[in-house]
Amino acid sequence: MKFTLQKLVFSLLFCIAFFTVKAGKVYDFNATCQQAYKEITSLRLENGERLIAQAKAENPDNLIPYFLNSYIDFFILFFNEDPAELKIREPHFDDYVDILDEGPSSSPFYNYCRAVVLIQAACVEIKFGERWSAGWDFRKAFGLIKDNRKKFPGFVPNNMLYGPMQVVAGTIPDGYKWIAGLFGIKGSISKGMTLMQGVINSNDSYARLFANEAAFYYCYVSFYIQNQPEKVFQFIRQKNFDLVNNHLMAYMAANLAVNNKMNEFARDVIENRNRSSAYMQTPVWNFELAYVQMRHLELEDAAKNFEYFLSHFKGKFYVKDACEKLAWCYYLMGNTAAANNARQMVLKRGNTDTDADKEANKNAKAGKWPTPLLLKARVLNDGGYNQQAISLLRSKSANDFTDATDKLEYTYRTGRIYDDMNYDDSAVKYYQAAISLGINRTEYYASRAALQIGMIYEKQGNKQLAIQYYQKCLAMQNHDYKDSMDQKAKSGIARCSGG
Repeated sequence: MKFTLQKLVFSLLFCIAFFTVKAGKVYDFNATCQQAYKEITSLRLENGERLIAQAKAENPDNLIPYFLNSYIDFFILFFNEDPAELKIREPHFDDYVDILDEGPSSSPFYNYCRAVVLIQAACVEIKFGERWSAGWDFRKAFGLIKDNRKKFPGFVPNNMLYGPMQVVAGTIPDGYKWIAGLFGIKGSISKGMTLMQGVINSNDSYARLFANEAAFYYCYVSFYIQNQPEKVFQFIRQKNFDLVNNHLMAYMAANLAVNNKMNEFARDVIENRNRSSAYMQTPVWNFELAYVQMRHLELEDAAKNFEYFLSHFKGKFYVKDACEKLAWCYYLMGNTAAANNARQMVLKRGNTDTDADKEANKNAKAGKWPTPLLLKARVLNDGGYNQQAISLLRSKSANDFTDATDKLEYTYRTGRIYDDMNYDDSAVKYYQAAISLGINRTEYYASRAALQIGMIYEKQGNKQLAIQYYQKCLAMQNHDYKDSMDQKAKSGIARCSGG
């Protein structure tokens, strides 16, 4: 009896001590933490770290500084992919989740902060090939945000995360269906976009604090899934983001511009950004600039920046792609030895997790160089220099090329240039010819042609015909860029169906 009583008293004292300690912890996004967040999400990480230290000194019981620490680890690992940094920083994410768990569950930040850390951890895990761990962390994060929306429906930041999750979940390619299975959700593009727009347009104090982060998600989802690049850049200009002093927003604008054939816009952002040493240093800027230069046939400068990226970047994403583009530069410059050396690097470095890296690896194994005329037309078209590109092809026809791949590429590329010039009828004619030539081949041209025809008809308001071509794109198998093409096609079908 005495032992039992002592045990009971000890248990009561432990519980009192535990809940007293836990009750002392708070989530106080005070002025110091808000300034730290702004510095970190501008990629001025050292400034952010100093402010975090100040916030911890001001109130050791405040958990928000640990939440902000996670952002620093995330940005360093996500952008630079350094395995040495991974060993040091990856365990921090679990530590942050445990620390944040000490706060009061009555706060909307209790679930929200842990969900953000889990999402950041999952993104890093994907970068480093830890897909199973990433799937579980995404699932846990989704569950936390879903619960938080029920408990705190007026907490606007919930929708900043839940919105993109809803959108992406509905368009996951077949190769990544296991993620959707782990989520246990059926996404909705329209519902997700509505949630995201609600955050963007909100005057809530937290919506204003997280405005740039919300805009970052909104722009990428609108660009890649909604297929609304014009709307995205209208939004970027309207919001007048600081593309000089906020490197995260500058990266977003430059990266999307590179992928929207807005070469000179991208160049301006990259070259005019603040070069202070206060910003996180990353060779990703050299990678983006190299693309800009290559697409304007500034081949020597592009080669230097690709070389810099490859010698300083510690990760694996887009490394094979960079090696291939470096090989193209040397090839078009007439430096055969350097071109062959870069091609060998494709086979030795990086991984094949991205579609671009897969295609680069496949091309290197094939050992065949592109036809110079078609390669020049391609890079010029990819940079948005359509008049220069079409001038190279206008005097040619498919019959001028003996190789079947060249016939197909010429046909597709001509259609793509006319498409970019808004000559819809000519574009559709060439695209349909490309589908006929390449429907049973492994190159991406036929699939992309079907996707582009779908986009043309969707733009024209002929949604039924658009869906037919999106489905045609989905039906093609065993071609390059299969996952990304399928995602775009599924997004198109969902948009045309009102899903």
